[in-house]
Amino acid sequence: MNAAIPVPKSVPPAGIVPSLTPDPTPHAAGGVVDGDRSPPLPTGLALGGAVVVVATFQLGVLYPALAALGLVWLGGLFALRRVASPRWAFYLGTAIGLGMYAPQLAFFWTVFGPAAAVLWLILAFWIGLFLLLLHRCERRLGPWATPWLAPVLWFGLEYFRSELYPLRFSWFTAGSLLPVPELAPVLRLFGVYGSGALAMLLAAWCVRVWESGARRVFRGTYRGLAVLAVGLVLGGLAMALGGYQRTAAGKVRVAGVQFEFPGLPEVLEGLNSLLAAHPETELILLSEYTLDGPPPPRLLRWCLEHARWLVVGGKAPQDGDRFLNTAFVINPMGEVVFQQAKSVPIQFFNDGEPAPETRVWDSPWGPLGIAVCYDASYTRVIDRIVHQGAMALLLPAMDVEPWGAHQHRLNARVTRIRAAEYGLPVFRVASSGISQLTDSRGGLRATAGFPGQGEVLAGELSWPAMHPPTRPLDRYLVWPMLAGLLMAAAATFRRRKPRSTPGGGDPISCRCACSSGS
Repeated sequence: MNAAIPVPKSVPPAGIVPSLTPDPTPHAAGGVVDGDRSPPLPTGLALGGAVVVVATFQLGVLYPALAALGLVWLGGLFALRRVASPRWAFYLGTAIGLGMYAPQLAFFWTVFGPAAAVLWLILAFWIGLFLLLLHRCERRLGPWATPWLAPVLWFGLEYFRSELYPLRFSWFTAGSLLPVPELAPVLRLFGVYGSGALAMLLAAWCVRVWESGARRVFRGTYRGLAVLAVGLVLGGLAMALGGYQRTAAGKVRVAGVQFEFPGLPEVLEGLNSLLAAHPETELILLSEYTLDGPPPPRLLRWCLEHARWLVVGGKAPQDGDRFLNTAFVINPMGEVVFQQAKSVPIQFFNDGEPAPETRVWDSPWGPLGIAVCYDASYTRVIDRIVHQGAMALLLPAMDVEPWGAHQHRLNARVTRIRAAEYGLPVFRVASSGISQLTDSRGGLRATAGFPGQGEVLAGELSWPAMHPPTRPLDRYLVWPMLAGLLMAAAATFRRRKPRSTPGGGDPISCRCACSSGS
């Protein structure tokens, strides 16, 4: 009768009170066990990492020779996914974005006044969102999935904020900071968004190796990396072999003059001076908004008298006060034979209506594309031009002098990136600089500086007989990457039911009930 009653293993011995502290593993949230995840970063280390990200980004932008620092700031962003909470990830990422973009876009204050702070914050939001999604992926899907998802998130967010949503702004994508012509083959194969995603993939795995040790990491991932590498190589070869087509080589002697809101007498005087200095010129390009309307008769007569082709920026009137920001092509007979309006007018400016269509000019030297100013910032616009067979790109632009030298340098960077990305030579004439004549790798053949009023640049715009593929590899990945971004976001934010014990019920409440019964 006094024999001891055996105590079930699930019941703690008498005198020991079970802990009511929840199980530290995030099973209840549907996540991964703590042993599979690195501990959260201490606040001080996270803040130090944020400073490193901002500093290396600034150095990479200011000094193209330090472009390799892109791997450092991308890797730093990836490492900061381990901050303590989702809210901390978003706030820290947004603060990093402000530190990255506000100093580079200080000229926004000159253009927009105090509203510039809102625009800086909108740009910074995308870095905060990236870090938030990365943090959630780490918590929900585990550390081994996160390095693979990082380039998908990065690609999707960069493309969306650059090309799709109403306040699109494509500067400072990771791929656009690559040096050209040194890395022109990378941009040509992968595109500006694909190059950025590839850099994020490399940076993420470098950080993951450093966190966990190379042997452990590559034991489970080397096969995936090998498959990815083979896929990229085969995709690039298929694109190259399938996209190359024989076409006639072409060249044209071009020249341009930098004018900012000139009067017609000033324009005619500048054209006469240009021909006196470069009588071999066949095609002349003037900047966006050189004219305040369509070409006047005196300018048409000048083209007839001097037997020259002229491309000049002006306005094509529409109904009421509406107009199209247009590049007019005038032939040596003094006739307007082609027009191309700006496809994406600048937000917050009276920049005209969007172009109803995008066409390529069938010039005497071959098909030439015309993109007006900031149209060159959008791959969706240039894709349409290149898809129609353009062999070179003419780019009339306007960056007004009060915006400053730094803004002019930033916008001029886009010209060389587009040349390298599409393998097309570009001739850009801007109102107050920086005008450029590039080869098909983004190398400079001629340039005119800031502010350079009345400054002339001239040279030969030429393209080889082998026309390159129409679009880089990343253009074919846009929709899969955007779909991957949405699926990853949905998976990481979806609520899951708590896991129950095999016998049913919450394990903590079961232990408490058993303890009370004993």
